[in-house]
Amino acid sequence: MESKAKLLGHPIHPMLIVFPLGLLATAVAFDIVALITKDLPWYRISFWMIASGIIGGLCAALFGIVDWFAIPENTRAKSIGLLHGGLNVLVVLLFAASWWMRRSETEVIPTTAALALSFIAVGIGLVGGWLGGELVDRLGVGVDDGAHLNAPSSLSNRPATESYRVSKIK
Repeated sequence: MESKAKLLGHPIHPMLIVFPLGLLATAVAFDIVALITKDLPWYRISFWMIASGIIGGLCAALFGIVDWFAIPENTRAKSIGLLHGGLNVLVVLLFAASWWMRRSETEVIPTTAALALSFIAVGIGLVGGWLGGELVDRLGVGVDDGAHLNAPSSLSNRPATESYRVSKIK
C-alpha cells in the first residue's frame, strides 16, 4: 500500500520520525549523564532537545495520520496503525508534561516525576516504533506497489513494477 504523502517519491512520515525519536531518546541519555556526573548544563540541553522532539513528533504525526486514513478498513494494518499512532501521541504527551515540569529552571535537577515521565515515554516509544516497523516490514504500509530489488528510481517517473537495467561489472 503506497503512502499518500510523498516528497520526491518517498513517504514523508518515515523521513520525519527519525528526528523526534533521536531527539527524545538523546534527551533521556543526557538526563542520565547529568544524573551520573552531577553536571547541570546537561539538563538544559535535554530541556531543549525535548522541546524540539515534541515539535518534530507533531509534524511526523500529521503525515502519519494522512497515511493511516488511506489504510483500508477492517485490516490488521488499520488496527496496528491506530495503536502505533496512539502510543506515539502518548509519548509526545508524556514528554510534553516532562518539559512543562522543567520549564522554570532548566539547569536545576528536574523533579523525579519529570524524569520518570521521560523515561517511561522512551519505553513506550520503543513499542510504538516496533509497531511502525511492523506496518512497513510486515504489512507493506508505505511501500510502493510492485516494489522489488531492481525497481527504478522514484525520481524516474516510472512505476516500481518496471526493472532498472543493471550492467554487469567485469
